[in-house]
Amino acid sequence: MLSMKGSFWAVVATLAAVAGAAHAADDPDTRTLSELRADLDARKTTSVELVEAFTRRIEAIDRNGPQLRSVIAINPDALKQARALDKELQTKGPRGPLHGIPVLLKDNIESADPMPTTAGSLALVNNLTKRDAPIAANLRAAGAIILGKTNLSEWANFRSRSSTSGWSAVGGLTKNPHVLDRTPCGSSAGSGAAVAAGLAPVAVGTETDGSIICPSAMNGIVGLKPTLGLLSGKHIIPIAHSQDTAGPMTTNVKDAALLLAALVGDAPACDPPSAGCAKSDYTKGLVPTALNGKRIGVLRFEPGRNAYLTPVYERALDHLKEAGATLIEIEMPDLPGVDAAEDMVLHAEFKADLTAYLAGSPAKIPVRSLEQLIEFNKKTPAELALFGQDTFEKANGMPPLTDAKYMTARADGKRLAGVQGIMKMLAENKLDLIVAPSTGVAPRVDSINGTRSPGSFTSLPAVAGYPHLTVPMGELKGLPLGMSFIGAPWSEDVLLSAGYAFEQRAKARITPKFTPTIETEQKAFAPALPSL
Repeated sequence: MLSMKGSFWAVVATLAAVAGAAHAADDPDTRTLSELRADLDARKTTSVELVEAFTRRIEAIDRNGPQLRSVIAINPDALKQARALDKELQTKGPRGPLHGIPVLLKDNIESADPMPTTAGSLALVNNLTKRDAPIAANLRAAGAIILGKTNLSEWANFRSRSSTSGWSAVGGLTKNPHVLDRTPCGSSAGSGAAVAAGLAPVAVGTETDGSIICPSAMNGIVGLKPTLGLLSGKHIIPIAHSQDTAGPMTTNVKDAALLLAALVGDAPACDPPSAGCAKSDYTKGLVPTALNGKRIGVLRFEPGRNAYLTPVYERALDHLKEAGATLIEIEMPDLPGVDAAEDMVLHAEFKADLTAYLAGSPAKIPVRSLEQLIEFNKKTPAELALFGQDTFEKANGMPPLTDAKYMTARADGKRLAGVQGIMKMLAENKLDLIVAPSTGVAPRVDSINGTRSPGSFTSLPAVAGYPHLTVPMGELKGLPLGMSFIGAPWSEDVLLSAGYAFEQRAKARITPKFTPTIETEQKAFAPALPSL
């Protein structure tokens, strides 16, 4: 059963009464970023009113009611920021699409607001750096309001191979708002669940391998992992610089394009510099006809795996064909060694990158190295209550980044996943992009054995550093399913335009119902989302 205060059915009745008494048109969770922008510009609402409404909604749904635990902290300065931006809107007009729009950041991304950046770890509860990560600074420059931080799989799901996805010692277990006993996936679990549940119009996640794509797909929203280097990774708690990147998580493709442009800012990070990462208007190609004439490679899970996906995926592929795309069935090339190369790189870089990050953390932080963090966890029962730290221990034994085995693994991974993987599939079949099922349905939460993945297509674009977009394509028993769009480096505009055209035809996003479980005939937690 759910853990909550008071009677289950009393809470249901209260939420139902609230929902029935409200007007959907006045409920911020029903409006996209673009719709909120229009309402702000038309003076139908204010940023102060939005912050207040979303904060009340977080209190009702995240802290109480179904208790999603997707938001780890609310920014005490959010209202102050909103008042200033409302005044600026009246006197100077909007800075751009995100002016006065509340945004949630994953709690491994630093912001200068009075909130610590914890990565979900009790070791970092005093990690109040008072500085903005460059992507947070870009959001602020665009006029966005940092509403708060989202929960995550602790240390971005890089502490144990048997971890419980979406759990952190600081934030507890994030729930999937569609079916509450199912995983929201990780590590950007809180960002995915919060956007799906209407706790903010948009959020920022981070990914090393699947941590934007999986929670976006399993929570039924849009998620984009950009090309590695498009966005700065500075002042973001790391796993591995060879694969880490932040990215947008939104309810629709247009909002993802708008949020990506704000994250890029006026001076893209582009590390290393590339002509392909120049600042772009990612909304320019968002037209319903964008798929017309495109050649798209189709990947599938091996026969028998996730067979329930077949009819949903076939309908999604039909939408692509109806939109004018030519589909070519392709197979994943045999790439022995890519998994081993990724494993070596992630563990070695984690040790080096985390130690470098901790060296610049505030004096109150009790750890300054991975070794000290391992000892901290051993002395902190709450940290090891559900699972261990075998991944930490393996990483702690890795050689330095000057080691020949590490350097060979890094080069092999990039070559296999990129040139001999994605680029080979694109070139040999003369493709514009590749599609695949993003992952399977969300499995039930298992705090004994850890979260088991139903499979995904995230690793090649993650290791190669290439862009990857997921868009809702359907559902099974109220659990969302996503379609992946994968392309060459710096092809964000191609993926977004294809995803937009698909989205307009499929119209596959579903609204969370907070169903306790689908294993029995239990009714949904509430008949509708509470309007605040």
